[in-house]
Amino acid sequence: MEPVSRRPADGAGEEGEARLLVVDDEPFLRDAVAASLRFLGFDVTTGETGAQVLGLVRDRPFDLVVLDVMLPDTDGFEVVRRLRRDGHRVPVIFLTAKDTQADKVTGLTIGGDDYLTKPFGLEELAARIRSVLRRSRPAGTGPVLTFADLELDQDTYEVRRAGHPLDLSPTEFRLLRYLMLNPGRVLTRAQLLDHVWDYDFGGTSTVVSTYIAYLRRKLARFGADLIHTQRGVGYSLRAPRPGDAAAADEP
Repeated sequence: MEPVSRRPADGAGEEGEARLLVVDDEPFLRDAVAASLRFLGFDVTTGETGAQVLGLVRDRPFDLVVLDVMLPDTDGFEVVRRLRRDGHRVPVIFLTAKDTQADKVTGLTIGGDDYLTKPFGLEELAARIRSVLRRSRPAGTGPVLTFADLELDQDTYEVRRAGHPLDLSPTEFRLLRYLMLNPGRVLTRAQLLDHVWDYDFGGTSTVVSTYIAYLRRKLARFGADLIHTQRGVGYSLRAPRPGDAAAADEP
């Protein structure tokens, strides 16, 4: 792995260094990654098992986890499933030697934020970390986003519509947040993939339309449809208008 150039850590803002948890059972790789990220200004804790991840995340506030998929006691996918089931929303970047489309889709749809295949460059990993940190708390926004009767709290991960709490998955939360950051703007499928999943599916995956449909159903429980389809282009968040109801179920 090549050396990294010095650059301040992004994502933590005025709160100081971003707190990272790096987990890999290969000591050389784990220590090299941790040392490089500390050099860049991150506050790094390390681990080597899935059990350690679960214990550390429950006990300490981390801004991001860099997680190897192949761990000695369980795989990283199962670790993230348990974290999400327990309500932990910490962003996760998977590291893995597997380079199949199915594994990438699995990692990103169960609640992962990015996926990096070994071998990788430390500069690329640092760039991915900064990108995920920026997406997890976009610069220049307050903790609570509002649109119409929607409220989304970026600190507590709570979402309400007309005062009613909504139970969203991590991916649904990120999708709604990106739509709320761009109200009225038509966002293409490629833009949503880049900003919500941070992975280019080459335009062949139906993951965007699938999650749009999930999110629409949950929002529709407490009001008219707010997510609108621009045929052949993408999706936008806007207040309902007469005649929109007929298109509400379109993906």
